[in-house]
Amino acid sequence: MTATDTGTNTSDDGWRLFRGNGTHRDVAIPQAPPWRRFTPSQQNSALPTPYLIGAAEADVVNAALHLRRPLLVTGYPGTGKSSLAYAVAHELGLGRLLHWPINSRSTLQEALYRYDAVARLREANLRRDRHDTEPGIGSYVRLGPLGTALVPRDRPRVLLVDELDKGDVDLPNDLLTVFEEGEFEVPELARLTEEESTVQVLTDDPDDQVPVVRGRVRCTEFPVVVITSNGEREFPPAFLRRCIRLDLPEPDEQRLRDIVEAHLGAAALEDVDDLVREFLGRRAPGELATDQLLNAVFLRKGGVDLDADGLLNAVLHRLGRAV
Repeated sequence: MTATDTGTNTSDDGWRLFRGNGTHRDVAIPQAPPWRRFTPSQQNSALPTPYLIGAAEADVVNAALHLRRPLLVTGYPGTGKSSLAYAVAHELGLGRLLHWPINSRSTLQEALYRYDAVARLREANLRRDRHDTEPGIGSYVRLGPLGTALVPRDRPRVLLVDELDKGDVDLPNDLLTVFEEGEFEVPELARLTEEESTVQVLTDDPDDQVPVVRGRVRCTEFPVVVITSNGEREFPPAFLRRCIRLDLPEPDEQRLRDIVEAHLGAAALEDVDDLVREFLGRRAPGELATDQLLNAVFLRKGGVDLDADGLLNAVLHRLGRAV
């Protein structure tokens, strides 16, 4: 692989795009690494590279698929927890991945649906002034990623609940009823008259609408739910009992080489033995992520002198603590 293949600058200025001297220069910006490109074809539903997983781990995924149970995936950063959900959606042809990233303020309500009553009231007042008909409620109801996953379909959707352990302590228990019953109610729609019982609402998919009858959304095929956790805290026993658990191990040396080849091509394995050894030597449990090695190899193959301690330390810096 040449420097041009990796997209790193190969002009007379070398790889240093920024010099910090305040002098304006016209510099061609190199192509980003494959995993940092955001073209439409690479977003959500398609993986730019194969997902590498062991046979034992793949069997656990298959068990969750057959049992229609949520798959709870744990492991250190960089072991491929989130990428697994994308891989399942891509390999099984289950469409665009539905992604629910969790933070400390996340609620079950937002994942199911949102109703913008303020926007509807504002539009109703404007139309009333123009003597127009009032807007329908469906334009102001949008299903969230979990709500969209529960829309009845012939084939299930894949839902990624990312880093559930970052959420409120009660959130796993809040999910139990929805996971067990596979349905939920939109009260704002359930209160409508019989004549208005079927309403077209927005979904988490762009430019998509689905009918909701009498305010209830009930799946016909339970979605493929992949829940990731960094192990920051334990989940309630009742929640764990309803999940299939998969712990992804940190990749060994051969798996690391396979990952490098999958992302950067076979030529990327030339002259990187020292980087792999350095990565393995620095890696205590949870303190380095695989994408840090990919960053180092990408820069090395683009002509960057990664023997310099300062730059190598910046790329292969420890994450601070095991999580």
